[in-house]
Order: sequence, then structure tokens, then C-alpha cells
Amino acid sequence: MCECKKEIKISVRNLVEFVLRNGDIDSSFTGSSRAAEGTRLHKKIQKAQGNEYSSEVFLKTTVEFDDFFLTVEGRADGVINEDGCFTIDEIKTTTAPLELIDEFYNSLHWAQAKCYAYILAANENLDKIKVRLTYCHLETEEAKYLVNEFDMAQLSRFFNELVEEYYVWARLAFDWQVKRDCSIKALEFPFEKYRKGQRKLAVAVYKTITEGKKLYVKAPTGIGKTISTLFPAVKAMGEGHTSKIFYLTAKTVTGGVAKEAFAKMREKGLLFKTVSLTAKEKICFMEKAVCKPEKCEYAKGHFDRVNEAIMDILTNENEIKREVIEQYAMTHKVCPFEFALDLTLWADAIICDYNYVFDPKVYLKRFFSDTGGDYIFLVDEAHNLVDRAREMFSAQLSKKSFLMLKKAMKDESPKISKTLQKLNSFMLNMKKLCGDNDYFVSKEEQSDIYLILRKLIGECEEYLVDSAKKGAENEDLLQLYYDALMYIKISEFYDDRYVTFVEKSDNDVKIKLFCIDPSHLLSEALKRGKAAVFFSATLLPLDYFKEVLGGGPDDYTMYLDSPFDVNNRCLMIADRISTRYQDRDKSCNEVVECIKSTVQAKKGNYIAFFPSYQYMNMVYELIEKECSDIKLYTQSASMTEKEREDFLELFKVDPQETVLGFCVLGGVFSEGIDLRDDRLIGAIIVGVGLPQICNERDIIREYFRNKNRLGFEYSYMYPGMNKVMQAAGRVIRSENDKGVILLIDNRFTSPGYLALFPRDWFPYIRVSGNNISENIKKFWNGHGA
Repeated sequence: MCECKKEIKISVRNLVEFVLRNGDIDSSFTGSSRAAEGTRLHKKIQKAQGNEYSSEVFLKTTVEFDDFFLTVEGRADGVINEDGCFTIDEIKTTTAPLELIDEFYNSLHWAQAKCYAYILAANENLDKIKVRLTYCHLETEEAKYLVNEFDMAQLSRFFNELVEEYYVWARLAFDWQVKRDCSIKALEFPFEKYRKGQRKLAVAVYKTITEGKKLYVKAPTGIGKTISTLFPAVKAMGEGHTSKIFYLTAKTVTGGVAKEAFAKMREKGLLFKTVSLTAKEKICFMEKAVCKPEKCEYAKGHFDRVNEAIMDILTNENEIKREVIEQYAMTHKVCPFEFALDLTLWADAIICDYNYVFDPKVYLKRFFSDTGGDYIFLVDEAHNLVDRAREMFSAQLSKKSFLMLKKAMKDESPKISKTLQKLNSFMLNMKKLCGDNDYFVSKEEQSDIYLILRKLIGECEEYLVDSAKKGAENEDLLQLYYDALMYIKISEFYDDRYVTFVEKSDNDVKIKLFCIDPSHLLSEALKRGKAAVFFSATLLPLDYFKEVLGGGPDDYTMYLDSPFDVNNRCLMIADRISTRYQDRDKSCNEVVECIKSTVQAKKGNYIAFFPSYQYMNMVYELIEKECSDIKLYTQSASMTEKEREDFLELFKVDPQETVLGFCVLGGVFSEGIDLRDDRLIGAIIVGVGLPQICNERDIIREYFRNKNRLGFEYSYMYPGMNKVMQAAGRVIRSENDKGVILLIDNRFTSPGYLALFPRDWFPYIRVSGNNISENIKKFWNGHGA
């Protein structure tokens, strides 16, 4: 292949689906246990074959055009070689009765297999080759084989027609990449000069990408970490080191920062297509996201119109954000969510939630199912990924749902009701294992449940498919079906990093496959790409995050100091007060005095952060009685997006009165908010932020105590201190910001906690209720305020 020509790549699956798809989006239930059972049955079938059978065979071919090459590649489920007579085996799992499946059952299945057959035949110089479709029934595990023989002329004609139809899209991709790479080459850093530490970070990110490694960065607020990671990633793309950048976030607001960084680079001439993904429930045009042609005009005929919509938007837009996607989806009458997913194939960068790369339920299979790629993962606010990953890789079932549906299905489907009774009995046995405790933990799987769940899945599919044909729905049973599927799916990951956790309450029993240590599964997920950069202002301790976020001994860490003048903040620690749970009643008045002394020393906007709503409300009630001159506002447990915006609007520029907000540590207002200038001049943090003591946290503690003797640190101390650092970070957001931070707890000055302080937290001032006001006034006088 000539090195001077650009290569455009597409997978066999994506080529077939893109060119040949048509008709409606239809989420009417057709059975989807393939998602959980497919891998298991594929492996079982592959293992049962003889020595002449090779599984997961990587195949690729390259078609040369005048200006570029098109590479089509993928993994065939199996290749059978019987003395030089070859057969491509394509395995499909199904819930349909096998007698109903014939060679006309699904043309896309044949198309995919024929592509593999063409590539293998071309590579092996074959005149003829057989194609076998192996359909395996999910419940009975019986297999049906459909076999056809094709000569090379037939396959060549079929494949070339596909490629010919795809050529206009390959040409679109090629022309765009030429323009894009030219603009990248000319692109300069979009600011006049680098901030302190910014160039160092950009160089490290570029090195990490070119070497295909992982980098874990403590990058403080103000350093410009978003542009410092995106700029070198874009430059690396221009030099052919990556074909796609994934900018991954925990919250929508951080995705907005990435959009701003791309906008800055576009102002400097960058041509770059970015797609922002929005959750289906948010972007759906319908009141309820039901993707059925009879209920949604955008689902009906979607695939007949979507390629035209894709061509239109790609021809006219580079920043493809939610509003733009909605506009084009409305114009072309296509589903905005599925449209957005399709657009990711054409994007240079995708801005999306962690789930789209890591979560086994929803990750983007169009990129990660077959071979992965040379993708770059930029993981923003990476401290959030630890608990999110535990959640993604865990699965839970409850006795209450089994019992409720057992009764509801008694007349509808006695068969399902009987299986649910077995599951209910199983859960009663689990309850007995708890004994006098409210929980039971086992390193071993309670594997008896798997057989019953598989039976339930098969019975539910049969029932739900039949119900869908009649236009009926059973949402509760459907939800249980998906929960059972996920439980089986997660069971495939079960190893010594998991426990089976049973917990009983007054009226329920829950069983959970609990992923204590997500490091291995994150590491495996990261293999779907080439390199990854994890960054956060509070990624401390770095060694802890490197370990739990899937890093290896050859990966990098980096600690960057704050670019802000340490004299712009006054950090005080009231370390004579205990805020431990058992001491809160006794110390509550002292905490109140500390808060009053802080907010009365200078008029302005303040937030006090607490470890729980209960503690927050207790202090709020006391301050409310004593401070009628201060405007007090509290965060509530379930605020809407509008209520959150309204709450932040209370913190105005140039305030004419003192405003004090009461919020919880680890909540929506303790990270990711930007109250610059004098919109926030002080944060009071009550307690060291330890997560609430619970069985799951204790399980994590026990696991890491045995693993590295850092059980308390990994389960409680580090996550708690991270919340404290995030809350403290709300005060100084730019080089012009000034403000005070008060930490209230006698543990803060103990050696273990001091070791976790960021370097820019030194020096600090130890204070008591008496001299807080004096120190604050001295600080503000020093700044002429």
C-alpha cells in the first residue's frame, strides 16, 4: 500500500449496516438476551468445533481509489479449513423457533458473512468458498446450519457493489480528512501564551498518545487542563497517531468546557467535526421514548431517510451539538438519538458520558465490538470514575420484584409465575444466610440462581415477543427481564475482585454482584483504544487513582501545581472541633460560631458544605435563629435542573448583602460549578467528607485491607478528602479570584490528612472561634478590601 495515500477504514459490520439498512426503528420486543448470552453461546459453539475450525479470525482487505485506500476489516466468528476447502462461519443467537429460520430469514446476516467470504477467498486465491450461518436458540441451545457455496465472481460482484455504493461516503471522509489535517498542521496554541504548567501537560499528553500509554494527572483549576489535553490530541490526530478522540465526562457541564476549547481552536482555523451525545430520554422528541413506528413518526421510515440527514449535516456543520442534531433531525424526520449515534462514525471527536466507553450495558459497539481502534480517551473529572465504574460493573436483583410479578403473572403465564416462585424461594434462602445480621457477603458466587434466571429469560422472551405482536406491554416484566439479563452479563466478569452481597431490609432482600475493585475491567475497556489521559484537580493521591483506574507500572503520573498566587486565598483550619457523628450534638454550637465568624467578617457570598442533609439542616436551624441579617438558602435532596440554576443565581456579582448557601459535600454544588470573581468569596467545609458508613463501604475496606493494608484509606478517607478538595476548589476559579476557605474538624491537622493536602494548601492558619474573624479581616485588608 502506497504510504503517500490516506487510508479510510470501516468495519465489515458497519459497511453492511450502513449501505443496506432501510425501514423503521422498531423497539417492539423481539428478544435481546443475545446481549448477555451471545458471547457465552458463541464460545460454546466455537469450542465444540474440530481442529479444522479457527475462531475469531481477523480479516481485512483494501480497495484502492485514485486518492485514497478503503480498508474493510473485521473478525469472522469462525473459519473452517478442510484440506483447503474453506467455509466462513457466522454465528447468530436467536429466540425465534429454528423451524421458522430459512435462508431468507435475515439478508444482513448473509451480507456480513459474504463480505468475510470474499476477503478470505481473495486472500487465499480461492475460486469457491462456502458460507455457513449458524443459528443457535438461546433457550434450547440447539443449532441450525444454513450453508451456501459461492464462487469468487459472485462474491466479488456483491462486495464491489457494496463498496461502490459506499464510495461517496468514503470520498466524503477522505476529502474532509485532507482539509482537517491541513488545518491541524497550521494550528497554533489558541492563547497568546501558555499558563504555568500548561505546556508541560500538553507535552506529556502528546508523549502518552504517541507511546500508546496512560497518564494520570493532578491538574489544578486555572491551568487550562481541557485545552492542554485536547490541543495535543488534535495535533496527534493530524500526524496520524489517532483517528478519533473521545472526551469523556461525568456531567454535562464539563462537556461544555470541551466545546468551548474546540470553539477556541476553530477561531484559530481548525476544521474539526465534534459530536456531543445526549441521553436518549433528554433528546427524544416524544413525551416518552418509545421507539415504535406506530407511536413515533421519527421512528417510522427512519432508516430510509437517515443517510440523507447525515450527508446534510456533515456538509454544513462542524460543531454538532444537541441543538444542531435536533434541528436536522426535525427537518429530516429522523430519531435524534439514533441520528446522533450514527454521526459519531463521522466525527473527529465525540464528547460524551463515561458510559459510552466503559459501561457494558451501553458502550458504543460500533467502535468497540470487533477490534477497537487507535482511539484516544480523555477522561475529565476522573476522580468520579471510581464509583461510577463500580456501579457499571455491578448488578442487583430484588426479592420484592420476583414476588410482585409472581402474583401478577399467575393467570397471564403460569410458567413464568412458577419460575418467579423458584427465584422467590432462592431469595428466602439468601435471607436465611444473613442470620441475625442484615447482610451476608461471600467471595463465592451463588451460582444456583443463574440456571433459574436463564430459564426466566427464555420464558420472558417468549411471552414478551408474543405480547408485542398483539400490541400489549408489560413494563414491570420487561424491566425484570433486563435486570436478569444484566445480572447474567455481569456474572461473566466475576472473579476475586467481586463479592456476592446479600442485604435484607424490613420487606425486601437484595442480591448483588458487587465489583469492589474495577481496575481490571477498566484496564480491559481501555484496550479498546490506543491511549488514555485521566485528569482532575483532585486526583490525589495519584498512586491510588492510577491503581484503581486501571493503570499499569509503565503508565505515567503527573502532579501540576496551581498557577494561582497562594496569597489570594486564606486557608484556615479549626482543628479543635470534632465533627464525628457521635460528637455533633456537643460541637454543633462551636460549628455555628465558626460559620458566623466567617460570614460576618466580610459581606459577600459564601457556601457551607456538610457531610449530610441531616447535619446541614441541624446547623441551618440554629443559624437561622441567630442571623436575621444574612440571606440563607439550602440545597434540597432532589432539585430539578431549573432549581439548581435558580440556586446558583442567588450568588450575584457585587452583592449588596451577605448570602450563605447550605450544601452537601459530594453534591451537585460541591464540584463542577464556576462562581467566579466575587460570586463566591468563601467556603466553609464541615468534616472530612467520609462517605456514610454502610455495608458496601465496609466490604471495600475489608478487600483493600487484605490487598494492601489501606482498607480505610481506599474506602473512606481518600473518597472523603476528594469531596473536601472539590468543595474547597469552588472558591478560587481564576487568577483574579480571592477568598477564604475554612476547614472544620480536628482530623485535618493529623499526619494522615496533612499528607493528602495539595501543595498549594500550605501554608494554612490554625484557628479557633475567637480569631477567625480577625484572620479574615487581616486577609482582606491585605488585598485592599
